[in-house]
Amino acid sequence: MPKEYVPFVPEPIEGQAVLSNFNRVLKYRGADDVTMILQRGMPLYEVEKTETVGENTDGNLVVRGECVSACAYLKERGILVDLVYIDPPFASGADYAKKVYIRRNPKVAGAIAAAEQELEIDELKAFEEKMYGDVWDKEKYLNWMYENLMAIKSIMSETASIYVHLDWHIVHYIKVLMDEIFGESYFVNEIIWRNSTFTGSSKSIANKYPINHNTILWYCVGEYIFNKPRVGYTDDYMKRFSNPDNDPKGPWQSVSLKTYSQERFQELKLSNMLIAPTKEGAGWRFKQYKSELSGKVIETLWLDINMANSMAGERVDYATLKPEALLDRIIQASSNNNMLVADFFGGSGVTAAVASKLSRRFIHCDIGINSIQTTRDRLRADGAAFDVLEIKDGVSLYRNPAQTMDKIKSLIPGLKAETSLDSIWAGAISDSKLGTIPVYLPDLKDSSTKLLDVVLINRIIHQAIPDLDSNVKKVIVYFVDITSDEEIHKFIADDDSTNVDIELRDLKTILDDVVVSDYAECKTVETNDNLYGGYSVSIEKFISDRVMQKIDEFNQKVSLNHSEKKPFKPIEISKGGLELIEFISVDCSSTDGEWHSDSEIKIDKLGYVVRNGEKTKDFWDGSVYCENKPFRIKLRNICGDETVFVVR
Repeated sequence: MPKEYVPFVPEPIEGQAVLSNFNRVLKYRGADDVTMILQRGMPLYEVEKTETVGENTDGNLVVRGECVSACAYLKERGILVDLVYIDPPFASGADYAKKVYIRRNPKVAGAIAAAEQELEIDELKAFEEKMYGDVWDKEKYLNWMYENLMAIKSIMSETASIYVHLDWHIVHYIKVLMDEIFGESYFVNEIIWRNSTFTGSSKSIANKYPINHNTILWYCVGEYIFNKPRVGYTDDYMKRFSNPDNDPKGPWQSVSLKTYSQERFQELKLSNMLIAPTKEGAGWRFKQYKSELSGKVIETLWLDINMANSMAGERVDYATLKPEALLDRIIQASSNNNMLVADFFGGSGVTAAVASKLSRRFIHCDIGINSIQTTRDRLRADGAAFDVLEIKDGVSLYRNPAQTMDKIKSLIPGLKAETSLDSIWAGAISDSKLGTIPVYLPDLKDSSTKLLDVVLINRIIHQAIPDLDSNVKKVIVYFVDITSDEEIHKFIADDDSTNVDIELRDLKTILDDVVVSDYAECKTVETNDNLYGGYSVSIEKFISDRVMQKIDEFNQKVSLNHSEKKPFKPIEISKGGLELIEFISVDCSSTDGEWHSDSEIKIDKLGYVVRNGEKTKDFWDGSVYCENKPFRIKLRNICGDETVFVVR
């Protein structure tokens, strides 16, 4: 339950594309819900600091949690950001997955190293794991984005800018929302970024032009910073410069003369900077020197930044990765040194990484644990200092919202999909006495459904229940968090618009008992002859039921689709299970509380070790080394689950 609610301020700009007009033009359901949410405020939850990396005197943050909750935390502490870049879901209807690679068994890797053989990508065994689904009802998406944008606006400084990165699916609707929230007069630019050359199938473009660009909307809240970006001129353009008169200032080209006073004209002429007409009717021309060029001003059509290729050093195996060059341009243009740059849908951490390299402070926020881990490891390797925070809002149950939703549905006895029901219902339960009982589940992609409050129960009673069949006698409403049992039950009792019985159920009572932690057996040995420290922690055995379930699902799926031409090759894991480990961190400072990573290794998909952020060509030998006596060890499996063990 939130500790309190923090007001959304400042308010939307009056007289713009107001929601009432937007509702009428687009038949945009839920406008009243948004109004009620804005009146209520942003939920402020308890926040736990789970780790500090480096000294972090600048207050850099990596936050696991949702945008609105993170903004409430910042606002309550009086923290204002100077530049916001967000790359939110595009409402594209696509599911995004990451490829999970089985690591090499350390014993096998050692044998390969002894034989001086390279590991081939094709040899690696992997399966895909769903990260999140960008599948939205348009009205829900617009409600969600409105709330997020209002939250972000409330923590922007007086000179701040916001860049919102979208594509053709929804950008035009968001433009209208942003006109209302920030004001049409505070719209600065629409930037078109050619993000690729088309590589789709010929069938997909049979009757239309191929799509190869994204759109970035730039708004401000007042006077804003703009360090005009420039790029170098093309080789063809530079060939125009020569020095036929041996001018001591160097090569030049002839350009049209601007209008000057007679006095200034004579000064330029005496300085050998003018070129006299060579034929009747021609005018005087001016020498533009190559040495004085500052570069071509960048316009709103960005064609010179490509997606990071598969071999680029910045690749981090993240589905929606954006190139560092894109963020480099935006951050340099709209902020100065030591200013605070924030990304509330941080993904792979590119915004934070680039901001850090450009001597800016940063805030990275995302709800997915894979995002937090990817960003944490990326920033650690770059030598950045930061705190890792977790917002205790009740939804950090699994690796990401998509997997949490899948797990929830599988745990509710008797829940089945029901195509006759509206999409707001997760399905229905069949009861011998009551018949069909529709079931509502919070959609963890949408923060407005996570908390059961008056706004949400009002939506269920007045929008969802009236659309049900008249024979429905009961519905079940699950929630992750609730404002007040008494308040919600009173609201239901006082509302006489329906005779349908509404039963409330807490999801946490189902989920608390089903998260099975990973298991490990470790052995600590004091040694004085090791290159990396005086202690060695060997992982003797590792068991992860969660990962093995995913592998079993993959093997079953593949076995159903195999053929003689494509024989079935199941993924098999050794008895020791060390192939399921991706990351190990050792805390030599404390036995509980905030984590201190005194030594760590990450095993990449080829089996090589990244030791304390430094890439090596060493294969993992099954151990991690540290200078001082270890108190506890953190193991991350290849799917991203982390478990802490006390070292004995």
